[in-house]
Amino acid sequence: MEKKPFGYSLNLKLRTDRIFYGPGVVQLMQKIAKNGSLNTAAKEMGMSYNKAWRILKRAEEEVGYPLAIKNVGGARGGGSTLTDEGKELMRKYLAFQKEVYEVADKYFYEIFKEDNIKDRSGGK
Repeated sequence: MEKKPFGYSLNLKLRTDRIFYGPGVVQLMQKIAKNGSLNTAAKEMGMSYNKAWRILKRAEEEVGYPLAIKNVGGARGGGSTLTDEGKELMRKYLAFQKEVYEVADKYFYEIFKEDNIKDRSGGK
């Protein structure tokens, strides 16, 4: 039997009494920041506008402040921008994720050093 290289993955999520913030919400927010549009962000992620709006709304309900400002319609067709609080939550989450992965990487390589391991990106 062939010994295949293996790695690990983590999926960090923030929660109150329910999960409300994780990689999917971060990706959505990054795309809103890039495109200035919740609709375009949703399309790029292969989801409906309605689902994207619900994901964002749930996160806003749990943190207690708006993450994005949604401008509906108008001559220029509306759009969305992240609030300062939304940008800060995303920054903190990404910093937390980076720190957790650094610690997890250290222990993964320490514990599995004699096995045929690869890193999280899929390489050796």
